Amino acid sequence: MNTYDQILMLLKTRGPQTAQTLAALMGLTAMGVRRQLEAAVDAGLVRFQDSPGKVGRPVRRWMLTESGNARFPDRHAELTLDLIQGVRTLFGETGLEKLIASREEASERAYRERLAGKWTLDERVEALAAARTHEGYMATTEPRVDGSVLLHENHCPICTAAQACQQFCRSELEVFRRVLGPSTVVVRIEHQLEGARRCSYLVSEAGQG
Repeated sequence: MNTYDQILMLLKTRGPQTAQTLAALMGLTAMGVRRQLEAAVDAGLVRFQDSPGKVGRPVRRWMLTESGNARFPDRHAELTLDLIQGVRTLFGETGLEKLIASREEASERAYRERLAGKWTLDERVEALAAARTHEGYMATTEPRVDGSVLLHENHCPICTAAQACQQFCRSELEVFRRVLGPSTVVVRIEHQLEGARRCSYLVSEAGQG
């Protein structure tokens, strides 16, 4: 992956960043990173926003545009929408619910295989994140001092489908709760369909905190 693509990937997975932060992450000079960012702005993939800094000098943070986000895979959005509409037309909402339930069962089986032998909360969430990353969600985990874990999904390969059929999002949340175990509480705290940059889940043991 070249420097240009690495910068786009960091903005996708980490959100808005300063050129200095990107340079530190990549081991490059801030000037070199700025040149790449300016090229990405010219290509319509990146934009920036200035905000007041601590000493009065504005802080410039760079972020992906809609076109920049579109560079990442979405699992053939148009085909997915056509299939959803086709199921609705032929079989109604009941048929669509059956389709979602079938996908839910398949996902649950796959995730349970990934989580087999994982006993701690950290291990279970990490295994689930690995499974989701394999599916294109660019998932990461963030352990917290209180023992809970944040599960971040920096990309949604079915976002277009979820916009047309929000049962997909509801279904995924229920699968997470089942595969992580009855003693686990999973709460979605960020949601792309509500305007957030990513989907994030707070995962904790029941009664924790």
